[in-house]
Amino acid sequence: MGVATYIKDEKDAIQEVILQSGIKVKPVYTPEDLERIGFDYEKDLGDPGEFPFTRSLHPLGYRSRNWTTRQYTGFGTPDQTNERFKLMIANGQTGLNVAFDLPTQMGYDSDDPMAEGEVGRVGMAVDSLRDFEIAFKDIQLNRIGSGLTINAVASIMLAMYQAMAEKFGYKKTEISATPQNDILKEMVGRGAWIFPVEPAVRLIGDTIEYSMKELPRCNPVSVAGYHIRESGCTPAQEISYAFMIAFAYIDNVVARGYKAEDFVGRFSFNLNIYGNLWENVAKFRAARKLWAKLLRERYDVQNKKALFLRGIFGGGGSGMTKQQPENNIMRGAYYALTAALSGAQTTALCSFDEAYTIPTERAALLSLRTFQILMDEIGLRDTVDPLAGSYFLETLTKEMEGKILEEMERVEKVGGMVKAVASGYVQAEVARQAYEFEKKLQEGTVKKVGVNEYTEGVDMEVELFEYNEAWANLQIERLKELRKTRDNKAVKDSLKALEKAAKEEQNVMPFLVECCRNYATVGEMANVFRDVFGEWTEPNIF
Repeated sequence: MGVATYIKDEKDAIQEVILQSGIKVKPVYTPEDLERIGFDYEKDLGDPGEFPFTRSLHPLGYRSRNWTTRQYTGFGTPDQTNERFKLMIANGQTGLNVAFDLPTQMGYDSDDPMAEGEVGRVGMAVDSLRDFEIAFKDIQLNRIGSGLTINAVASIMLAMYQAMAEKFGYKKTEISATPQNDILKEMVGRGAWIFPVEPAVRLIGDTIEYSMKELPRCNPVSVAGYHIRESGCTPAQEISYAFMIAFAYIDNVVARGYKAEDFVGRFSFNLNIYGNLWENVAKFRAARKLWAKLLRERYDVQNKKALFLRGIFGGGGSGMTKQQPENNIMRGAYYALTAALSGAQTTALCSFDEAYTIPTERAALLSLRTFQILMDEIGLRDTVDPLAGSYFLETLTKEMEGKILEEMERVEKVGGMVKAVASGYVQAEVARQAYEFEKKLQEGTVKKVGVNEYTEGVDMEVELFEYNEAWANLQIERLKELRKTRDNKAVKDSLKALEKAAKEEQNVMPFLVECCRNYATVGEMANVFRDVFGEWTEPNIF
């Protein structure tokens, strides 16, 4: 996925290179190509920091400041996660990107039978506010921003983050958190959904509305085209689906009586990097440009900063291989280079061992050092958008823009993203693309070093992250103790108030904050929503 398809003639000479988005790459580009696409400097490129922001959100790019590094971190108990947070910060990481275990993501407490065998396995186990108090102990929450990689129960986690920060003495107006909070992409790509489409989108609208009023430094949603790309879509589809998802969330809040300009500046994106470098750079440049243009056209957003496509460009795990895993170190470096050449605001990088395990300490630090080498040694901060003006890249960016708009039009024709997800249209399209890629990989028309070419050599031994069953036992014992020592009447009353708010379509966020303060558990709060909203049944896409 994301690598070019090479079609050869009988003499084995390269005849055509076709990028996954369907764009044919010519052997040579000249000024005539810019004339052919109608390239206009002001409309298509512009100065850095100026509309349409193709080159950069900021006039000086990385000259004024480093991009933020936010490696995905979290495992086991909150204690272990706190240690890893501090390690990464001590080694120069400038933001947190928190991983949660599957029971937490699915709204189950650690002692729920559904959680057996998964507590703390692929992320941090969180049952209540007490776990956040341990995980974020001694972290400067007014200086370090935290990405919360969670979706179905993102409203609960954002409420818990606020309650934790206030207990530590911070004002809610000075903390910065970015819950991923993108349930539509879960329904398309990852599968960690709980509630039906309409109430799930409503919960996202509640977090946006609440953040607008109460949490001015928080980004209430991070639209994650990343995971849809991981599931098989093309780079052009990744951006088009992400934008259509964002529009669904915007429309929900606009329907409440707000203007998009009031809140869209707090939207962020989580976008993917792997495969062909040029296709990815063009994708990000086209995305920045299109986001600004479409916000103006669809929602009359005029405020300059509200037009910024902000977010994290992350090296994609699907690019990493089990075969010859040391090659993943080089792949990761090229993904990091792509992020830098694309003008990323924030970056993360999958570690070389992630085809086997969650990152070991050594692998996580290597990924962080990769970014630091690019920033401080290689010269990626020297000038803004160093590829600007390239006949090839400007042509590719313009063609990528066209492909993104084509894909958006297809979604519009089926009634928008909410209907497209509810019906299974997008899921079927992503599955089809994944199948086509796998077929090309097996045929060898898509090349993967160490997988279908240059397979000679001995694979290295990979140090595996060791999961400890004792972590789950500790977490469950803490949970039992919590239920004995908390004010259970206050918990019961706050959960009843939450249920009433959910039924009466009030904004649930203030009620979730109160539940968290009283040490209600994630499972208890999620079960209130399960009882009120029900659970989603996937459509059959075949």
